[in-house]
Amino acid sequence: MRPIDLEQGLESSEQHIIDAIKAGDQNAFEMIFRTWYKPLCNYAHSFLQDRDEAEEVVQNALVLVWEKRMQIEIENSLKSYLYRSVRNSSLNVIKHQKVVREHEKFAVRNSPVSDAQTGQQIISTELEKRISDAMLQLPEQCQLVFRLSRMEELKYAEIAAQLGISIKTVENHMGKALRIMREELKDFLPLIAILIGGFIDT
Repeated sequence: MRPIDLEQGLESSEQHIIDAIKAGDQNAFEMIFRTWYKPLCNYAHSFLQDRDEAEEVVQNALVLVWEKRMQIEIENSLKSYLYRSVRNSSLNVIKHQKVVREHEKFAVRNSPVSDAQTGQQIISTELEKRISDAMLQLPEQCQLVFRLSRMEELKYAEIAAQLGISIKTVENHMGKALRIMREELKDFLPLIAILIGGFIDT
């Protein structure tokens, strides 16, 4: 089975590919791996901000498709299924990271550092948590566009090309995302302006 075109072939022959994977066709699985690995890594990285962690999440998600191929249920599209799987796995990693940060905060409070250093660390950690929580309030597509713009620092044209949508659609998603983020973070806007200016500016 030859590699498919990312934007056209996958959609037109998707059911055939899914059936082939369920039948144990390794070529079909390898094609899916080659087609989606890099875009999914970029998506996971927009959540995790760690390239190695993102690649591990994507590899696990794709391998799970193969290992669970007989039980897998895809309701909409394979693309949506893969992105949802990677998103959920990334959020689970973030939850684990939050636990680690809480432990670090405890260690900071009980370590012999100056009050100024402790205060700065607590403020930074709290702001990071607030921003992460605010981003989770965004609709899925808005969140993806926002992360690619602000975390990956991609231009609107690059985001549009990667997601297969128009630049105008990207602009609309960003506009909505920024409105929601400013509302969710309204109590932290002065601090954000000082520490990470431009993060939620138009």
